Amino acid sequence: MKRHFYSDTIPNFLSRSTQEILGILVQNSGFDDKVTQKEAWLEQIKILKSIFVTTHGSIFFEYIIPRMGKRIDVIAIIQNVIFILEFKVGEKEFLSDNVNQVWDYALDLKNFHKTSHKPLIAPILIATEAKASSLTIATTSHNDNILLPIRTNSNSLNSIIDNVLNFADGEIINSEDWAVGTYSPTPTIIEAAMALYNGHAVAEISRSDASAKNLTATSSALSDIIVKSKANKEKAICFVTGVPGAGKTLVGLDIATKFLDKESQLASVFLSGNGPLVAILREALTRDKVKREKEKGLKIKKGEIMSKVKVFIQNVHHFRDECLIDTTVAPFDHIAIFDEAQRAWDLTQTSNFMKRKKNVANFNISEPEFLISCLDRHKEWAVIICLVGGGQEINTGEAGISEWINSLNRSFQNWHIYASNNLTDSEYAAGEALKLLEHHKNVTHNQDLHLSVSLRSFRAEHLSQLIKNLLDLNLKDAQRNYKLVEEKYPIVITRELSKAKNWLKEKARGTERYGIVVSSQAQRLKPLAIDVKSTIDPIHWFLDGKEDVRSSFYLEDVATQFDVQGLELDWSCVTWDGDFRYSQKGWNCFSFVGSKWNNIKKDERKLFLKNAYRVLLTRARQGMVIVVPFGDIDDPTRNPNYYNGTFEYLKEIGFKEI
Repeated sequence: MKRHFYSDTIPNFLSRSTQEILGILVQNSGFDDKVTQKEAWLEQIKILKSIFVTTHGSIFFEYIIPRMGKRIDVIAIIQNVIFILEFKVGEKEFLSDNVNQVWDYALDLKNFHKTSHKPLIAPILIATEAKASSLTIATTSHNDNILLPIRTNSNSLNSIIDNVLNFADGEIINSEDWAVGTYSPTPTIIEAAMALYNGHAVAEISRSDASAKNLTATSSALSDIIVKSKANKEKAICFVTGVPGAGKTLVGLDIATKFLDKESQLASVFLSGNGPLVAILREALTRDKVKREKEKGLKIKKGEIMSKVKVFIQNVHHFRDECLIDTTVAPFDHIAIFDEAQRAWDLTQTSNFMKRKKNVANFNISEPEFLISCLDRHKEWAVIICLVGGGQEINTGEAGISEWINSLNRSFQNWHIYASNNLTDSEYAAGEALKLLEHHKNVTHNQDLHLSVSLRSFRAEHLSQLIKNLLDLNLKDAQRNYKLVEEKYPIVITRELSKAKNWLKEKARGTERYGIVVSSQAQRLKPLAIDVKSTIDPIHWFLDGKEDVRSSFYLEDVATQFDVQGLELDWSCVTWDGDFRYSQKGWNCFSFVGSKWNNIKKDERKLFLKNAYRVLLTRARQGMVIVVPFGDIDDPTRNPNYYNGTFEYLKEIGFKEI
């Protein structure tokens, strides 16, 4: 598949007629041939023909960035520079959103396009009617060969390009080699949901290099199981396991969008008990669809789109409650995808909830068993896909993967089970899950159902292992892991929140999102103006821009593990409190009650707190700063001894202090 609508050498571009070039663009656009788009193309062609009179190189119009669901107006490869040209025809000002747009394009190519990793990239915003231009040519402190966005009008574009070429050094770029360079994107879950919902395949928006587990293989394996189950009239459950950020949710969304046909029996539903994730994905898909329809000149009510999105992505508890109304009726969907299935409730939690909230007495089965029973109502076939994160149970009553398997052993021996051998890993039911499967007669092992490499951090595949060893107090292994990630994935530590905030702002470029995350038990960060009891609206925090005080960018509101599980930031600040304290004998766990810290004694609650920090420490895609406060000798609830050991431990791993 071509990644652009039109490409040619610049000399050939100059020799072709404007109408011929326009015709190719219109032919390849599919739907973008409305008058305003044609006029924009005509103006771009006119400007570029006037400035490229003696230029040699190559040119690409409408270069597709599926991860972002957008297209770059023009890429010009000239000598040793990749020019990204974003035209705003008729615009008189350089709007901040447009500056961020061209910057995002540059970052996308630098991060995900193999043949763009080394060359200088010059993002240029052309507001054609602007009076002034910015002639400053400068790089950032990242030292990754991306220039700061350059603002210019059409008259000064030629001199800007000349200045950049005079500034640049490095090898001449072979345009043909550049054009066939591997594009290996790693989208955020929000970007992925929007791209998949708009028709892109998982192969287009995910990495497929040798060092990463190809998500296409996992998605294909699940699709094959669905087709086989329908053909053979079987019922099947699939356990998709993986490290934090490996792409489990992305795979689930891919399957859900593949089987969206509500007119056939292949209808699917994506279910999650993660309220913030459901709300954010729904809102993001709706906003994106409204924006796309508006760009096409169509008017559609937001509520109409939201109602369709709600059918596609549902809260698992709403699905459960609907199935409670009539326990003889099968749900509409034959395929149910349960995200973060390890968080489903055990028997005690489910029974208590049903009694208190639903007035259902003597409810005697766990949530996993009930959810399986709902799909079991289908007479012929059904498929359940459980997306399971290891070591991510963070709430009382979360059953983990073992309860799903116990339910199958007790009540659903006719179901077919598909899972990988990685269920032996310690994070999955303390390594007992695979043994439990021995009691079931229909088990098939498939290694494509395990995702072992974190794709959330495209800069550091070993991050999840680093955090695992950090939390397990395996110092030597953690030090070794850090040496593998430190060059590409900065992790720094500090005692001062103000320094951390400055670090985030310095590191983030374009619309890269950053924010502060803390444990829900971190109640003695109030002197730092952090109050975990002040709840956030996750939609505003994750989706709104830098101008909104409710967004993560403002660094005022903080998110806890419950807000961010399943989601991600580009850059994060993890602020560590006295609830989780390092000691050579192990982590000491505390909760703050009344006016003092109380020692946590139950192993289950200790595990939840450890997992909370696992979630917090694996949210960032590009790097993080960890703040361990000094404490206050005059405040017994913030004794410096509560923090110093943790800071020294992190320092011993090798994290640089700022």
